[in-house]
Amino acid sequence: MKMSGDIKIERTKTPKEKPDQNNLGFGDYFTDHMFIMDYTEGKGWHDPRIVPYAPLSLEPSSMVLHYGQAIFEGLKAYKTKDGRILLFRPDKNMARANISNGRLCIPPLDVDFAVEAVKAIVREDQDWIPEAEGTSLYIRPFIIATDPYLGVRPSYTYQFIIILSPVGAYYPEGIDPVKIYVESNYVRAVKGGMGYTKTPGNYAASLIAQVEAKKKGYTQVLWLDGVNKKYIEEVGTMNVFFKINGEIVTPAVEGSILAGITRDSSIELLQSWGIPTTERQISIQELYDAHAKGQLEEAFGTGTAAVISPIGELNWDGHIITINDGKIGEFAAKIYDTMTGIQYGEIEDKFGWIVEV
Repeated sequence: MKMSGDIKIERTKTPKEKPDQNNLGFGDYFTDHMFIMDYTEGKGWHDPRIVPYAPLSLEPSSMVLHYGQAIFEGLKAYKTKDGRILLFRPDKNMARANISNGRLCIPPLDVDFAVEAVKAIVREDQDWIPEAEGTSLYIRPFIIATDPYLGVRPSYTYQFIIILSPVGAYYPEGIDPVKIYVESNYVRAVKGGMGYTKTPGNYAASLIAQVEAKKKGYTQVLWLDGVNKKYIEEVGTMNVFFKINGEIVTPAVEGSILAGITRDSSIELLQSWGIPTTERQISIQELYDAHAKGQLEEAFGTGTAAVISPIGELNWDGHIITINDGKIGEFAAKIYDTMTGIQYGEIEDKFGWIVEV
């Protein structure tokens, strides 16, 4: 539905002290304000407002707490050297939010208004955008079901909220290659389920594997398909790409993995460079066979949080392989440099991806 009207602003009277830009970590600090908008059945989305960042007031019986009806998104704001504030493809995030909304029976957002809401809250807290190299302002829009009801049905009321967090690198390794554990036991998602949405339950389902992988010294988990446990899907926080014998291959989006915006942007970049890029089914065995033949030339993940994260090692049932001598690959580096250059306004945006706040 279309949403219009001014966004009311209530400014904080107790601004927070800003953190050290060189030691931000990821997701540890939050800005002075947040955006909130309500939904009521029969009335639609209404009362958009920016208020001081504070705890939410929810009934203990709120449906999100019992049945997990919620979605979220993630994007970033960047400060250029000449002081401009840039967003990267925010319309794609909000359009994807509506895909998640549809699966979770949540009323759709007006994409244009949702982008304006993002711009409004970023403008309000623009002094929080860090300027140290590699830093940005992470933007977390999310929707929660708020009906006080202990019965299984879609909620009649919701809140759409946007919070902001100044961040550094998502992985401690930064742009250095990460070690990934291939998960062969647990299942995160299957076709027909919610794997293609950004809903909290998908991430809750991944936690146990992530904890076990971390105990073994691995940064993240590479998931295999939930039916055959043989086809590569995605890393918990990233889509994945492999360079095999000169060709870039990435798992096709077929209902069980997220259609990543950084993934899509990477494919567009590769195609613009004339690099053969294929979206298809790829088994973990094929990957290991390619490595044995010396044809697995590089591997990397893509996502909003890390942008590009090279993969230097895979562990599949105790069979460990090192990729590209544990170094960042040519295409991972080129995509990272180009995409971040566009995001920070240092490289011309030939794709129409950038939106100025």
